[in-house]
Order: sequence, then C-alpha cells, then structure tokens
Amino acid sequence: MSSARPAPRFNRAACLTLLLLSAAAVPSARAADYDISYLWHTDRAKVTAYKSAVIRILGPEVARGLREVRLRDSYGLIYERRGGPGSAKAVAAAHSRLLTPRGLRAAVPIPDRDWASPGRTAAPPAAAPEASPLEAAVENYIRGLRRRGLIKSNERTAWLVYDIRADKKLVSINEDVPLEAASLVKPFIALAYLHEVKAGRKPYTHEVRGRMERMIRESNNAAADWIIRRLGGPKAVQALLRREYGGIFRNTRIVETIPANGRTYRNKASARDYSRFLYALWTGGLPGSDELKRLMKLPNQDRLYTAAPGVPAGTEVYDKTGSTSHLCGDMGILVSRRADGELFPYIIVGIIEKERSARSYFNWMRSRGDIIRRVSEMTYKEISGRYRFSDFDTANGDARSASGVKTAEKEQKGG
Repeated sequence: MSSARPAPRFNRAACLTLLLLSAAAVPSARAADYDISYLWHTDRAKVTAYKSAVIRILGPEVARGLREVRLRDSYGLIYERRGGPGSAKAVAAAHSRLLTPRGLRAAVPIPDRDWASPGRTAAPPAAAPEASPLEAAVENYIRGLRRRGLIKSNERTAWLVYDIRADKKLVSINEDVPLEAASLVKPFIALAYLHEVKAGRKPYTHEVRGRMERMIRESNNAAADWIIRRLGGPKAVQALLRREYGGIFRNTRIVETIPANGRTYRNKASARDYSRFLYALWTGGLPGSDELKRLMKLPNQDRLYTAAPGVPAGTEVYDKTGSTSHLCGDMGILVSRRADGELFPYIIVGIIEKERSARSYFNWMRSRGDIIRRVSEMTYKEISGRYRFSDFDTANGDARSASGVKTAEKEQKGG
C-alpha cells in the first residue's frame, strides 16, 4: 500500500461558512439530529480527495458513516450520526484534534437534513478489500504461471476488480504501483479535452470528434498527439488533470506524446487511478461522461471480452487497451445482464509490464493478452455467482466465446 500523502489544503472558508448557515436555516426532516461537516467545495473531485485524507486519519469506523452530499451548487463531506448538538460538538472537537495537526480543517457540527446525493466521482478509497476468493484465485493463477515460466521474473503485474453494484473492491494486487501506461492513458487525454470543451475554451467539431474516435477506438497515436498539442502539450495535460481531478489521478504522470511507432515508456499510471477514472465515468462524475462512454464502447480490439470464452456474448464493454514491447494491459467496465434483465457493472484492470523489450513482440503480446482474458473470465464467474445468475437462467446460459461478435484482435504497438 502507498504511504500516506500530505492532505490537500482548500481555501474555501467563505463558501463553507455560507453553506453551513444556509443548511442550518433550512428545516430538517430530523431536526433534533446533528451531523459532522468536514468540507464544502464546488469541485466534487476535491471533496473526494479530501474524503480519502479524512479516512486515512480517522479510520474505517468513521469511513462507514462518511457521505459526499450536494447542497445547491456545492458538494460537501458529511459524517451522518444520531444525536443532538451537544454530542455532535464533542465528536467534532475529537475529530478536529486529529485532523488539524495533519493540515486538514476543523470539523463542524451541522443540523441533519435530507442530504441530496451527488453521485461519486471516484471509487471509494477503502484501504483494502475484504478477503476475496477472487483475489486469491487471481494470485494463485499468476503464481502458477510464474512457476511454469509463462510470466518471467522481470515482469510485474497489477490487477484490480471493483463490483460497482455492491460498491466493493474484489481484487487489489499492486493497485497503487505506477506502471508504464502506453495507450491506457488516452481516455485521460480525452477527458482533459472534454473538460476544456465544457469550460468553453475548446470546440467539439466534427474533426475533433473524428480524432477522438480514432484515438480511442483505433488507438491511433497521431490522433492522440493532435489532441495533446491542442491542449498545450503533455505538461499542460498533466497539470490540468492534477489541478481539476487530483483525487482521481494520484499516480498518473503524462510527460510525453506518443510517437508513431508506439514506443512510449515514460507515461505512468496505476491500476487504482484507472479504477477511480472508470468509477467516475460510470457514475457521470466527469465532464462529457456520455461522450467518453460512447467512445470507449465503440467496438475495438479488447482483452476483456473479445476471444474470452467465459464472458457471455452481449456483455457491454467500455474499455481501452495499452500495448508496447514493455506493456500489455486493458482497463474497462463490463456490464453483465442477468436473465431477468438486471444489469451488473464491474470494473476490471489488468496490466503486465516487462522490464526489457520482448524479443518477439506479437507472441508476447498475444500470450499476455490471453492472461488478461483469463482473469476477465474468472471475474465474470465471480460476479455471476455472487448474484446467482444461474437461478434466473431459463436455459443453460449463454456463456460462449465472444469472438466473432467483436473484431478479431490484431495487436499493434501503442494500442
């Protein structure tokens, strides 16, 4: 696990005071109860980042009661509780004694109300998943491949699976380790551009739309570099993502464009960054979320669904791959449909990084891609079991190879 990072500071005291006063002035459904308030801000991502800092200091017991809420045009971090103003004041004081020495704001009692939920901008920052049979299965699978020499000693892997329906992390293996990103960061570049579109600083013309599609669907490096240049270069993209979405991109470093030959080795990101991005995408917490979903749902050469025999045909896929002679990866959201029509979305991230270039690029890419496919199959089996898919089947299910439904995979560098 990563060490604790210095908590971000926020200079929105005036906003906090006004919102607290307005909240107190509005009648509450449970007027006798008081909650604890930690932060109000107009940027949801900053509230999410602040929540992570509060949890690191106050621990998992408090984490269970924390909520991100909305009041008019601002977002807040609230600890929901039962009790009057006296006990709330004591709890706020106790929390403040732990928070303020670490650079966070003092906690404040606030009258309880029927808080509106804004939807979350990033996956909840639980320190570790519960003991998961899927994580054990993935670890055993990778360990077995290493024993057989099918994953070499100079290769690192990272895996993350998040059940969005249950709000629960199922696999966390090297999730905070920054690894080479290759084309996995192209949706981040798309987000940066769509942020500027929403702010009115960039147009979303037919030409831009076409370049975005080529960048995501075809993993076209020239299209990606065109977008990066329109944003002011890699440094500007990195600065925008850190400034506006620092709670999501904690381990992401975009420092170079992607050359035509796909030999990009310096950009970095972690499995957890991809997961936070995907969660925010799914919950609509990003500017242009609908357009990003459309782009990432376009049929492409994925490693989570295509040619994965254990993932049923018809599964929805929102993903982006990454491929170089050093890296094979995929990150995405799969949406499984049970026979009764219920949908079950989950996040899966799989990354295999090689210290030195593979001698046979295509053989290495194909074999490592198949490893990611196998983990995707294991994940679907876990999800279908957790939600008792078989109890709703009218026949023997439809778990068959998805090859033929999507384009047959043709590995390419930078893809």
